[in-house]
Amino acid sequence: MAKKDFYEILGISKSASAAEIKKAYRKMAIKYHPDKNPDDATAETKFKEAAEAYEILSDNNKKARYDQYGHQAFEGGHGGSGFGGGGMNMEDIFSQFGDIFGGGFGGGGFGGGGQRQARVKGSNMRIRVKLTLKEIAEGVEKKVKVRRKIQATGVTYSTCSTCNGAGQVTRVTNTILGRMQTATTCPTCQGAGQSIKSKPSDADANGLIVKEETVSIQIPAGVTEGVQLKVAGKGNEAPGKNSIPGDLLVLIEEIKHATLKREGTNIHYDLYINLSEAVLGISKEVETVTGKVKIKIDTGTQSGKILRLKGKGLPSIERYGNGDFLIHINVWTPQELNKEQKKFFEDMQNDENFAPSPNTSDKSFFEKVKDMFM
Repeated sequence: MAKKDFYEILGISKSASAAEIKKAYRKMAIKYHPDKNPDDATAETKFKEAAEAYEILSDNNKKARYDQYGHQAFEGGHGGSGFGGGGMNMEDIFSQFGDIFGGGFGGGGFGGGGQRQARVKGSNMRIRVKLTLKEIAEGVEKKVKVRRKIQATGVTYSTCSTCNGAGQVTRVTNTILGRMQTATTCPTCQGAGQSIKSKPSDADANGLIVKEETVSIQIPAGVTEGVQLKVAGKGNEAPGKNSIPGDLLVLIEEIKHATLKREGTNIHYDLYINLSEAVLGISKEVETVTGKVKIKIDTGTQSGKILRLKGKGLPSIERYGNGDFLIHINVWTPQELNKEQKKFFEDMQNDENFAPSPNTSDKSFFEKVKDMFM
């Protein structure tokens, strides 16, 4: 099922400012908040959709990728949850965007209305993955080994006595404008709401150990250099029973091909033929991104001619179809001739068949370049 457009979900235009995006999300969040719509599955779905849309559109980098590639820029994540907020549960939403609700709700879950138990998120991890043009063309599953922090077995926790498990300390200050209430991260538990009661000897002060793990990354076809994908929940874990792991951020790097050059979804290839082949015509086998194809070079082919193999380029990450494979014909002029060859060309210098005679349909080099960029 196709995902809804994020701008449509929030009821805004693509030109909406950051303030307008935040205002639209707050309006949706309040309207479909679980405290106002207990046991309403439809409201819960709309609440999550709005949070996912806000997560992407409130981040300038994510918004730019979404505007360029759509939902495809955030697909392929671990466990099928996607690269955006699609895998967030209700606690994730309250943890990340709770301040937007303006304190009008408890933020404790479905119909809770009470104090929300703290959830700390672990730190994100970043890796680079190099892809060949063939892998980019077909999409690929990459298995990579990462060393991530996880909670050690045998760690026990007790409720933090400073914040009573809230993860925040509330302070009330008297000002000339009245009583002002502020909430800050608990200095004792650093927001976890829990303190370590006991831990094994190989764990650090936070009850974490480093473990090597193999992570599977589904990379969609058509990605470009510099695109960053997210594998949800495969970053470092955080201390505490209610904590959630960070994410694994995957930066895509493209391995330069020896003979093929990428331009968006199009692929360019320089094919060199000798003078005899250009004069007489010939069939050639050419290596494309996904395999070999046979092409026919007509009699009298001129240097600079471009053969277009439609749909033989790279797929669009937005699923708009494939680009083209462009073959640039280059006629190679021999630099050394024997006596017999030299005499032949000397005899042909004044032959009318060897005299240049371009017709009106033959485009100049500059016109060909212009057509390529148009």
